[in-house]
Amino acid sequence: MPTDPEIVRTEQLGQRPDPASVTNSHAALIVRDLAKAYGGNQAVDGVSFQVAQGSLVGLIGPNGAGKSTLGGLICGSIRSDSGEVWLADVRIDTFATWKRARLGLARTFQLSSEFQRLTVLENLLVGSALRQQAMLWKAIAARRRWQSQEAELIGRARQLLEEFELAGHEKAYAGELSGGQRRLVEIARALMSDPSVLVLDEPMAGLSPHMVERVTAHLERLRSLGFALLLIEHNVAVVSALSDRIVVMSQGRVIAEGVSEEVLGNDEVQAIYVAG
Repeated sequence: MPTDPEIVRTEQLGQRPDPASVTNSHAALIVRDLAKAYGGNQAVDGVSFQVAQGSLVGLIGPNGAGKSTLGGLICGSIRSDSGEVWLADVRIDTFATWKRARLGLARTFQLSSEFQRLTVLENLLVGSALRQQAMLWKAIAARRRWQSQEAELIGRARQLLEEFELAGHEKAYAGELSGGQRRLVEIARALMSDPSVLVLDEPMAGLSPHMVERVTAHLERLRSLGFALLLIEHNVAVVSALSDRIVVMSQGRVIAEGVSEEVLGNDEVQAIYVAG
């Protein structure tokens, strides 16, 4: 049960989307009528969809469709004009980015965002800071407990490096890694915050076919572990192979949603996205 007064107040006063409109009662992320305009440009125009726990939803569309803006609205780096974002039973669209992260929402970015002058292990430990709530005076007063927590976090980071086949690079500076390896570090770092929902903004961009296969295999593994994944991606083949459902955006709005075959066969999708 959340202890933050703002979270508790939102749970008490917020109105969760009507269950009749939710196709999966285990929805981890619900987006409803989300909108954002910049001047006369409606970047996101009433977008609604959901991501169930243990599923992967692919979000595709042409350049300028509003995909990355939508990712920013969901994660809090961009403030929406209207609409709602729910993380399970908590409405989060008015929350700061750090508060959404503490509730279990993590993201990776379109442009690689690792700390190049930190080691790979240190990059992961930075990710754990989103879950740490101890004040400095508490850390000093309970030094042994803090040291124990630190050892636990280092162990968790090393476990993730093993899982992502990066253990041999623990002491290397992140800036020395290949583009694909940096992507894996970024995903592993996001997992250090112990999320339930992970938003990935074009993780395959610029990767070699071999690294695309590696990242794809890790996303399949994360889904099997019960994570809810929103994959914003240009690579239609990857999205088609990975996704339980696909959402297609064009000019800020959703033009199609469903399983791969029906979405990619949609006439409007063919005309606006696939045909380019």
